[in-house]
Amino acid sequence: MEKNFQAVVVDNKEGKFSVETKHIFLKDLSSGEVVIKVHYSGVNYKDGLASAPDGKIVRSYPHIPGIDLAGIVVSSEDSRFKEGDPVIATSYEIGVSHSGGYSEYARIPADWIVPLPTGLSLKEAMIIGTAGFTAALSVQRLQDNGVKPENGPVLVTGATGGVGSFGVAMLSKLGFNVVASSGKKETEKYLKSIGASSVIGREEVYNGKVKALDKQLWAGAVDPVGGESLAAIISKITYGGSVAVSGLTGGGAVPTSVFPFILRGVNLLGIDSVYCPMEKRQAIWERIANDLKPEDLTSFIYKEVTLEQLPDGLPTILKGGITGRIIVAVE
Repeated sequence: MEKNFQAVVVDNKEGKFSVETKHIFLKDLSSGEVVIKVHYSGVNYKDGLASAPDGKIVRSYPHIPGIDLAGIVVSSEDSRFKEGDPVIATSYEIGVSHSGGYSEYARIPADWIVPLPTGLSLKEAMIIGTAGFTAALSVQRLQDNGVKPENGPVLVTGATGGVGSFGVAMLSKLGFNVVASSGKKETEKYLKSIGASSVIGREEVYNGKVKALDKQLWAGAVDPVGGESLAAIISKITYGGSVAVSGLTGGGAVPTSVFPFILRGVNLLGIDSVYCPMEKRQAIWERIANDLKPEDLTSFIYKEVTLEQLPDGLPTILKGGITGRIIVAVE
């Protein structure tokens, strides 16, 4: 393919940082066996970092961000995919060290690609994106470790963000009593509309103090926040319960003790959506297209933008002012 096409390019040339929509060629993309015409992408916290001068995750410039993409195969050197196949590609090195989804075309290694499951459109797949995939992984791990609706309420922190919002909706659809935690009081209506049974403030999760063992409140938790609030959550999980942790917006240090683990049998479950094995990845996407799929995905859209509008909108994700998802209509 010789014609040029649009992409959002991040560059840091001679100390001058820039994020611009430019025309590039296929040769400017990273290597891979499959060329995809990108229809949709999404904006994640990691994309914000990749587009910031002090984000510290991009390894070389110029670079095309976008850790999520969904589109149609244009050409393939791998027998698993053929022209016209609808596909999803998320995480691995996409948008970090490999050119990502903020481009009209992407060239992706075949081993990183998931066929679009029946029951999802390309747009729906990107409304869900890495955030929803991470939430689904968290729900799966909680279930694998015996957390059931009859065990009691399940807490979701950072509930207005991408992982949190989908965690609320997916758990609710499975019949759980979901307690959503958020620092934004004005979002209670939104959180209840997507399935929260009740909404509490951050201070009800963590008030600045962490006890070795606190009152048992929740049978499980989906936590994309981490930090000291995670330590407080662990101390309040009921006997045999589990916490699925997938983020560190609240910090990387977790000042807990062994007591919840050895006296209450609490499980701390690490959730990795980046290098999740392909067999499990495909199984989770199948669940997302079926029993975990929220009833109204449009309620999760904060904003839909074009490639041209994206450079101005990327910093928003780092400010924590978003409820739901930003979708990029690439095509």
